[in-house]
Parts: sequence; C-alpha cells; structure tokens
Amino acid sequence: MTQARRGPRERMVFSAAQLIRRQGVTATGMREVAAHADAPRGSLQHYFPGGKEQLVNEAVAWAGRYAGKRVDRFLAGLDRPTPSGLFAAMAAQWADEYAADGFAAGCPVAAATVDCATSGDSTREAAATAFATWRGPVAEALTRMGVPPSSAESLATLMISALEGAILMARAEQDVRPLTTVVQELGPLLDAATGV
Repeated sequence: MTQARRGPRERMVFSAAQLIRRQGVTATGMREVAAHADAPRGSLQHYFPGGKEQLVNEAVAWAGRYAGKRVDRFLAGLDRPTPSGLFAAMAAQWADEYAADGFAAGCPVAAATVDCATSGDSTREAAATAFATWRGPVAEALTRMGVPPSSAESLATLMISALEGAILMARAEQDVRPLTTVVQELGPLLDAATGV
C-alpha cells in the first residue's frame, strides 16, 4: 500500500519509523511526524493518546513486522534458498539503499533501543518484541532450509546481530564494506548448519 493510500494513523506510524531511522527518537518531534505524514497535527492526540512514547513504540513494532515480512520476499528472490543466500539478501537491501541514498538511515528498532534503553521500559520492551518478530521468520526460514530447529533460533539471532552491527559500522565508516564482510565471513558458517 502506498503512503497516500494509508490512513492518517498508519502514515504517522510509518513516518515516525522513517524519521527515527534517520535522526533517532530524541530528535524526532511529534509535529515533524505529522508534517512528514501529511496528517493533521490534531490527529496526533486522537490516535496516540499515550503521546510520543506510544507513537515510537508503534513505529518500532511496525519496523519489526516489516523486517519479518521481508524474509519471504528475500527467499523468493533466490534461485536456490540457502542460509547464506538469505543473509546476503538481507545485507544487500542495506548496501543497495546506501549506494542509492547515502548512509543517512539505519534500523529504527536499533535507533529506538539506543535512544531509549534507559528512559523507559515500554520502548525497550517494544524493541525486544520487534527483534523477536523479525527473528521468528528468519528462524522458520532456516528450519525450512534444513537447519535443525534446535539451532535455528540462535543462528537467526546471530544473523540479525551481525547485520545490525554491520549497519552501524557502515554508517560510521560511510562504506558498505562491513556489510560485505559479514556476508563473506558468516555465509560458510550458516550453510554448514544445514549439514549438507
């Protein structure tokens, strides 16, 4: 669904996620979110009576769902799905974005975690849930590719952790090299888990 076809509430959640991934939670204001979403400023209180914290938590939840849904799309784009191929596709999404748009944006879940880790439990919990919402589909995909279920969850955690770290380093270095490095180094380990 395009941004124009979403209702004001959905547009504000999406806009909050986009602004948070570029400038963090602290620098993202409610008025700025409404303007970015092309939504009436008065609708903020209507849709988010819990204020900025509620909006941030919903944006973080949206990001976790989005990342989880991308897993099947990545797999559909592979001729022969493998754990290393899935991880490479996950990293390529970021490398492609950075090549096209520069290094201004990162993961909104990571940004919210960093900004809010000490300020409130609800955002920390929202971030933890978002990561779990992403990790579940990765683990399920790994299991379908032959990774034993007892290892799939921990490998999914490893993949997401490595990707998030590479995203941070790529932004800091203004270079996609950290992304290509983790793909190259982690790929053989991931494929070895299938026992093939």
